[in-house]
Amino acid sequence: MGKAREILVIGGSRYVGKRLVARLLAAGDRVTVLNRGSSTPPPGATHLVADRDDETSLVAALGSRTFDVVVDQVCYTPRQAEIARRVFTGRTGRYVMTSTVEVYEYEDSITPVREDAVDPLTVPVDLELPWDEPEFLDAHYGEGKRQAEAVFAAAPDFPYVAVRVAHVLGGDDDFTGRLEHYASRIRAREPIAVPFSNQPATYIHVEEIADFLAWAVGEDFTGPVNAASHGPLTTVDLCEAIVARIPEGKVVLQLVEVGEVSPFSFFRSYGMDNSRATRLGFTFRTAPVWLMSAVAETLGKGGN
Repeated sequence: MGKAREILVIGGSRYVGKRLVARLLAAGDRVTVLNRGSSTPPPGATHLVADRDDETSLVAALGSRTFDVVVDQVCYTPRQAEIARRVFTGRTGRYVMTSTVEVYEYEDSITPVREDAVDPLTVPVDLELPWDEPEFLDAHYGEGKRQAEAVFAAAPDFPYVAVRVAHVLGGDDDFTGRLEHYASRIRAREPIAVPFSNQPATYIHVEEIADFLAWAVGEDFTGPVNAASHGPLTTVDLCEAIVARIPEGKVVLQLVEVGEVSPFSFFRSYGMDNSRATRLGFTFRTAPVWLMSAVAETLGKGGN
């Protein structure tokens, strides 16, 4: 066996993060989880408590420690990226940032988008925007991730990767409530608001993205990379998988031209091309194949 790697995971106490930490520990890595102390990491991981937005607190918590790889699960803004870049320069040989499909929110391509559709070197960064305000950050999630990527790309003080994650499904600990949004309406036979021209999107299972991040830790490629299962899914696909577990329910779609729609319903195509990651050696699963099991995991065997 090779030398155990020193890996820091920022975030990592729930959902994708806890699965990633479990995989790294199982591989024999020495894993440290850094968060604000609101939750403890999985057994076997070292725990550091700090506010990643407070540079002084972060430096104090890290002390003189260095890492082979840092996996940043919770970098949402360019300010956070700036702090991370300063703090981890000289402390890590590789930085893996978990980004999002939402960086492509201004793209509207019939064909799945490739990484070069959003080049972080061309993204302007504005540190003065109100990134600390929760409502602003929530409304500008994709922009925050785009600008965070741009900070790492503009000043590559260490090799970095931006994993652009497709919409994640699966797991009984899915905290988003997005599938439950559909299930509750299907149970009650209430309308589900979807765009008049509803477009497909790419997805990834929670276990698969944990596998992908664990794999990316040990690779040497850099820059943006799309992580998505093969095969797009539509709102109708999701509804059919859910109603199959709720036989007393009924799918009632309400078509809207403008205004708020249900989660996972899109006015434009949200597909990502995963060919770069495939060429680099990762084998993706096929979304329509795992969809039913993902729904069962999240909603329970009885659809509840």
